[in-house]
Formats: sequence, structure tokens, C-alpha cells
Amino acid sequence: MRLTDAPGPYDEVNVDIQGVEVMGEDGKTVILNVKKGIYNLLELSNGVDVLIATDSLEMSKVTQIRLILGAENTVVLDNVTYPLSTPSAEQSGLKLQVNQSLKEGILYSVLLDFDANKSIVNLGNGGYQLKPVIRTIEKATSGSIKGMITPGVMAVVEAKSTTTLLSYSTNVNENGEFMVMGLPPGIYTITVTPTLPLLPVIKTDVVVTAGLTTDIGILVGL
Repeated sequence: MRLTDAPGPYDEVNVDIQGVEVMGEDGKTVILNVKKGIYNLLELSNGVDVLIATDSLEMSKVTQIRLILGAENTVVLDNVTYPLSTPSAEQSGLKLQVNQSLKEGILYSVLLDFDANKSIVNLGNGGYQLKPVIRTIEKATSGSIKGMITPGVMAVVEAKSTTTLLSYSTNVNENGEFMVMGLPPGIYTITVTPTLPLLPVIKTDVVVTAGLTTDIGILVGL
């Protein structure tokens, strides 16, 4: 989960992020691993964003994201710092409705587009309030490769990118199945290395597409 901003007419808009929760359609809630801290939204505009939370989810659909803010929210205007009251966010968290279906083995990125200009309310008494206006942008950023070998054969599976030369690996399970997850889009060479005396099997030109799982079927030759 990443955070970005639409620019506003302030020197700084600092939000105190303390937690992020994700809720599935069955009501299951996962508390993400969050990089707690105070973020100046105006440093995150014009295509700049920052990673604020990561985790693995065992759910097929995300229905809601809850952003939990702390009490150290401020706005700076003409070099003067004003506290931002956030009563609703402090009590129960800011609820963001989403409708994202998930696929196994795919890395998803959720961008929280925090509109600083619309989120700051001038109370007219010299004070300011934070009523966050946030747009969620969900996208799949990786793909995966799955396949199968002879059941009962122990083997290591390596997926190596032909462009970056980075490699990703996993092991087959007892049924001979494997899935290499979190792969950036591109073309890969798959090498399955079983225990001796069996010889490795190589499959080239495997295409990985973001948001999809490429099934290379049953590999023979082991």
C-alpha cells in the first residue's frame, strides 16, 4: 500500500499514520505491517509516492481499507503550524470502500491518493480540521508461474528473468505442484532441479503478465 497526494495551497500537510487494516467480503480483517510515522503529503505529489504498508492476504476480495491516524496531524501555512483535529479518524479509523478481487500469487499495489486541498477545512476561528478525501487506485503489479512435475519428486524451481537476470525460486510440494509468485512482467526461463540422479529440466520463453498466472503445465523429462 502506497501513499501519494494531489497538491494543495499549503507549506506542509502532515498526517500521522498509525495503522492500516484490510477487510474482506467475509468480514475477515487483516492488520497490515505499517511503517508508522508522520508523512508530509506535499512531498508526495506529481507522481511521487511512498510505501506505507505491506502484507500477505488470505482472502479473495477486499471490500474496505481502514486508515488509522494518530493525533500528530498538522498543517503549515505561511510558516505557522496549526494542529489538525481528526475526531472520526482517531476514534474508529477512516473507512475507504474498495472492490478489488484478488488472485493467488499476484502482488497488488493500492495507491491512496490523498487530496490535501480538499481534505483541509478552515474552521473560521483560526483552527483547521482534517476531513480526509482519499481516492484508492488498485492495480496488480506482478504475475506468477505455475506448473507440475512428477508427484513425489523433490525439486527446486527457479524463474530467471531474461532481461534483468534476477531470479526467484520455490520448491515443489508433495503433489509435484509449484507456483513462483510476485514476478515482475517479462520473459523468464524456468529451471527445475530435482535431487540426484535426476537431471534438471529447463523451459524457456515463459511470458509473465501483471495480474495473471501463467500455467506451463506438466514438465516432462525428470
